[in-house]
Amino acid sequence: MPLNNVRIEAAKPKPKPYKLADEKGLYLLVHPAGHKWWRLKYRFGPRKDGKPGKAEKVLALGVYPDVSLKRAREKRDEARRLIADGVDPSAQKKAEEQAQRVAHLHTFEAVSRAWMGKHARTWSSSHATRTRRRFEQHVFPWLGKRPIRDVRRADMRDVLRRIEKTGRIETAHRVLQLSNAVFEYANHEEIVEHNPCRGLSEVLPRVAKKHYASITDPQKLGELLRAIDAFQGTFPVACALRLAPLVFVRPGELRKAAWSEFDLESEEPTWRIPAERMKMREQHLVPLSRQAVAILNELRPLTGPEGYVFPSVRNASRPMSENTLNAALRRLGYDKNSMTSHGFRSTASTILNEQQWHKDAIERQLAHGERDKVRGSYNFAEHLPERRRMMQAWADFLDGLRSGAKVVPIGRVA
Repeated sequence: MPLNNVRIEAAKPKPKPYKLADEKGLYLLVHPAGHKWWRLKYRFGPRKDGKPGKAEKVLALGVYPDVSLKRAREKRDEARRLIADGVDPSAQKKAEEQAQRVAHLHTFEAVSRAWMGKHARTWSSSHATRTRRRFEQHVFPWLGKRPIRDVRRADMRDVLRRIEKTGRIETAHRVLQLSNAVFEYANHEEIVEHNPCRGLSEVLPRVAKKHYASITDPQKLGELLRAIDAFQGTFPVACALRLAPLVFVRPGELRKAAWSEFDLESEEPTWRIPAERMKMREQHLVPLSRQAVAILNELRPLTGPEGYVFPSVRNASRPMSENTLNAALRRLGYDKNSMTSHGFRSTASTILNEQQWHKDAIERQLAHGERDKVRGSYNFAEHLPERRRMMQAWADFLDGLRSGAKVVPIGRVA
């Protein structure tokens, strides 16, 4: 007869395991230690010994009382429906358990860290740290422990809007870019089938384009150059200030310059910045004017011939602080709304374009992104002869501004 709760409760352990049968293959296995386990006996697939008939199998359905009699019967009926459809419930259960184990290994955080590890060799340490912190601060607390395949579009939208509410719109866009890259990686590795980040940029406000304060009026630029010449600070900082307008590289590229990157003795002096220090991860050549070479030769006895060109005052094994040049400009009376160390790039770009130097030569000297990646990989020296002439003419032009003389445009077309 079928089981009931009274019989189940009354079942006491015996020296050996024994069964209490219900219906349709369901039974309760009572263990000598007192545990009561639900089991389903069924037949599925061919016998292993090759004899006629189907193989006898047993499926575990849980432990009483965690799984009640009613629930055990429901699970039995679910298993029987699978059998009727030609599916082995034991194999189905193993597949689900394996999927759960895989999901645990493939949490959003685990996959994100695997993606970061894959790119660690090509990233600068600062970029790697920034990327990791963005995930740890803005994504992992909410989605990190979730299986990445379970993360939906609404989940990512909530993460982005949470950042947006703090007013950090640019950070929200960066987090979206990084998360998108993680999902593309997961898709490539066949961990997920869909990328919930696609198209989500539309839910965020656009980032206001950042303009670094710069001086583009020649007369005011001359005043700045004279102020720099009168700077009263450490000699390396003074040299960095004097060199910055001549090379107009990014501030991080300047402050981390190493003596090993410079060829000052050849007929065509050049600063060769390695790809790993460039924003676009592409080697960059900076033709050096006579004025730039003179500044570097003056500084080399103090900080060379090895190590950083502009070392930290406190620790020569590290470059000068990222705030040093801006702090020096503040000491000269230029606040953040009038001039920044990054602004020397804008200054050069604006004036050189006004004076009709070749636009591609200017862009290449600024090391702006190459749209054609294949072309960019083989053209780090693109427009070099033109750029070399331009850099020397630019240095001469700045000398004229510094002296206060009337300056004739230096462009290819006067």
